[in-house]
Amino acid sequence: MSISLLIGLTLQDQATTWQFGFQDSASFLHEEVVYLHNHIMQYASLIIGLSGVLLVTALTRSNGGISHRFMVHGTTLEIIWTIAPAIILILIGVPSFKLLYLQDEIVDAALTIKAIGRQWYWSYEYSDYAENADSITFDSYMTPTADLNEGELRLLEVDNRLTLPIDTNTRFVTTASDVIHSFTVPSLGMKVDAVPGRLNTTSTQIDRPGTFYGQCSEICGYGHGFMPIVIDAVNVQDYTTKIVSQLQELE
Repeated sequence: MSISLLIGLTLQDQATTWQFGFQDSASFLHEEVVYLHNHIMQYASLIIGLSGVLLVTALTRSNGGISHRFMVHGTTLEIIWTIAPAIILILIGVPSFKLLYLQDEIVDAALTIKAIGRQWYWSYEYSDYAENADSITFDSYMTPTADLNEGELRLLEVDNRLTLPIDTNTRFVTTASDVIHSFTVPSLGMKVDAVPGRLNTTSTQIDRPGTFYGQCSEICGYGHGFMPIVIDAVNVQDYTTKIVSQLQELE
């Protein structure tokens, strides 16, 4: 079993059987997604707990209902249960809008990757290096189960992985050649639709080396479940070495 796979299994950078919860964060955006989830769960737990107590109280009282004078036709209570939900919605909405705008913000992207969804595989293009040579383009197909090596993940491995540098602002431009797909890598907090005839944009900055797995999250047809995404995050030196090697092959 490879070292990268062991790290991935330890840090949970891919979907696992009976998974409960999020994959481990590898970017600032995903950390914000986890924070927002935990933030909302606090209010959800409070609401469910209070509603449960009131429901149990109403069902277990000897006279078959709540008879306290402040609980039935109580003006004060009605004011409270009108204002309190509005306050809770504001407390949930502010961080939600903050995260929404952060996901759309492109901050000084040093690298641009174009991801094209096809039936049923992904095509990638490094377009930043097209001045001196043709763009680096390749297709990424799912590795069939019969061709998997020991330790590789069924339905998640591909023949050509996308390599990205860590600590680098990376912009993703997505589109599709046929139907709507969705480019999704949970550990990076990245999910953007790939729509035919349209360019959608998102960005990320990977915080640590590793191998990150994702899949198409749009029901795009027969092969929807067979177009995984695999990103190898390496340091800048290793990334540069690989890109230079690929550019030399194009010359």
